[in-house]
Order: sequence, then structure tokens, then C-alpha cells
Amino acid sequence: MAEGFAKQLLSANWQVASAGIETHGLNSLAVKVMAEKGIDISQNQSKLIDPQYLASCDLVVTLCGDARDHCPVTPPSVQKLHWPLIDPAQATGTRAEILSVFRQVRDEIEIRVQKLSNQ
Repeated sequence: MAEGFAKQLLSANWQVASAGIETHGLNSLAVKVMAEKGIDISQNQSKLIDPQYLASCDLVVTLCGDARDHCPVTPPSVQKLHWPLIDPAQATGTRAEILSVFRQVRDEIEIRVQKLSNQ
């Protein structure tokens, strides 16, 4: 979701990629709630990060505690931000309740990416 908003809201000067310490398939509920905002992420794929990838970054944003706690060490030249968001893929309950969590996280990500675009 963050990659989708970043590609829409940040200037063309930004090179945006979603990456993680593990690659996972695209969550269909993330695709659904982003489509509600008019953003198609159905073709997005997470990349696997490694030290070389991190060294080429100017900014790394982690989105949940697990990512922050397990992200490989970044060089001092790389700015790091942590957005302490819950992982909506871990939400439980009815489909409506789970979708509500995805929407809450989506909306928080949008706000935070908008703030990045204003810096």
C-alpha cells in the first residue's frame, strides 16, 4: 500500500520500491482497499532486500515492528523512518472487521506519505 501511495503522491525524483526481509504474495485485501482509492497495486511485487540494496537507498521506511526489528543494518548514510503501524494481514474477525483494519492502515499510510511529499 505504501508503494502505491508513494508512486502516486511523491514527485518523479523519488525511486520507490517495496521490499522486505522475506517476499510474500500480494494480499488481495490490500489490492481491494487501494482500488477504493483509485490506485491499482495488483501488479506490484515486493523485492527482497539485501545489504547492497540498502546501501543504494537514501531513505528506508519500515512499517511495522517486525520490519523494524529484523531489517538488516543500514549504512549511516541511509535515513531511516519507522511508522509503527499494525500489520493488517494479521487482523482477525469477520471479513468486514478485517477490511476495516486494512482501511485504517491504508489511510494512515496515505497521511504519512503525504507528509513525506511535503518535505
